[in-house]
Amino acid sequence: MMSIASFGHAFFALTLIALGILGLIKGDFDATWPSVPKDMPARMVLAYLCAFIYLASGIGLLWRRTAAVASRVLLAYLLTWLLFVSLPQIFLLHPTLLAAWGFGKTAVMVAGAWVLYVWFAGDLDRQRLAFATGDKGLRIARALFGLALIPFGLAHFVYLKETVVLIPGWLPSPVFWAYFTGGAFFAAGVAVLVGVYARLAAVLLVLQLAMFALLVWVPIAASGKISAFQWGEVVVTVALMSAAWVVADSYKGMPWLANTHAQMRRR
Repeated sequence: MMSIASFGHAFFALTLIALGILGLIKGDFDATWPSVPKDMPARMVLAYLCAFIYLASGIGLLWRRTAAVASRVLLAYLLTWLLFVSLPQIFLLHPTLLAAWGFGKTAVMVAGAWVLYVWFAGDLDRQRLAFATGDKGLRIARALFGLALIPFGLAHFVYLKETVVLIPGWLPSPVFWAYFTGGAFFAAGVAVLVGVYARLAAVLLVLQLAMFALLVWVPIAASGKISAFQWGEVVVTVALMSAAWVVADSYKGMPWLANTHAQMRRR
């Protein structure tokens, strides 16, 4: 029997399935993964493994009997990438902001997977891994999500020229929109981290990513002049939106303008 906890859950699962199929067809890592050296031993095998786990986890998340296992496997797998690949790259790669942006991509995916793990964790998980489930688990997932948004916002300011060229031509003052969207990422990250207006910030962040996909990537794709790099960014945008949607759904039932941390302490 299918088990759908929210629209974000369904969209995230379907996105994972699509990413898995894409990876199996290409035989390579999609743009949501951290940079993997071309000369890495068994690189193709690892790429197929990543694609398979995405595909299997996405399918598993849609069914009641397998959702707990799928969320556990997905979280463990993404956490491994975050801690042992994305995090070290911040200290090893230059420029550092781009490495932090890469860390943010993986962290958002981890946050979405962590929320689903909290939702579907069984009694054994809650007993053995109490720190990762319940309200504690949600706090960690949301903190990761908020932290990940900071470099996204900073990149709009540091790489202003590259951001401005993506603003649709019919919008006036492209520099303003570059600064505005960068500021929105940064503000959303801070709001989620401090727990003030966090639900509103998370929902607006999902809306911003959706508008970015519709107003920027859809017209470029429709023009037929989209590059391989831009296709990768389309994939990243959809993946981030799906994971962010799950995090936003985790605030359901809380007041839009509430102090989230205070609300959770009262429960």
